[in-house]
Amino acid sequence: MKLYSLSILYKGATRVNLLKAAYDVSSFSFFQRSSVQEFMTFTSQLLVERSQKGSRAALKEQDYLCHVCIRNDSLAGVAIADSEYPSRVCFTLLDKVLDDFSKQVDSIDWPSGNPNTIQYTGLDAQLARYQNPREADPMSKVQAELDETKVILHSTMESLLERGEKLDDLVSKSEVLGTQSKAFYKTARKQNSCCEIM
Repeated sequence: MKLYSLSILYKGATRVNLLKAAYDVSSFSFFQRSSVQEFMTFTSQLLVERSQKGSRAALKEQDYLCHVCIRNDSLAGVAIADSEYPSRVCFTLLDKVLDDFSKQVDSIDWPSGNPNTIQYTGLDAQLARYQNPREADPMSKVQAELDETKVILHSTMESLLERGEKLDDLVSKSEVLGTQSKAFYKTARKQNSCCEIM
């Protein structure tokens, strides 16, 4: 699971402004990083431009999932991750980042802002923190613990079933032994009865 990009944008009447962005393109080759970063910026702006205010969407493109969240006040967030990254965690992250951004940066600066003029530093830290969604998101952590518990429970049930099968085998063998011991007893009694006559 990998989170590649986290962007905050403003959806204006005629154009979309990129206000702040953070990228983790370390998994790409050195020579591709700037192109990948530019493409992620372009994709983020395009998604916000084509989405309605007050909406959320998750779009899949090849191995990547793009999550877009646009608030009614025209502030938007876009997170680009791989297809394994949980969508719920992305939307939680976007809500948290947009709330934090709106508290720190005055809404008057949004329409004319750009990454150089907006003073907001929390994006890189959030991107780094959410690289592991199980550690950053309490619900994901609980879900992971539940999954581990399910695996342990299934293996315990399997071992109990195996033990039950072994017990069934022992019981059926004891029934066979019971029948054989009865036959042995009858045979021994017959043999001993001829000895008593003498």
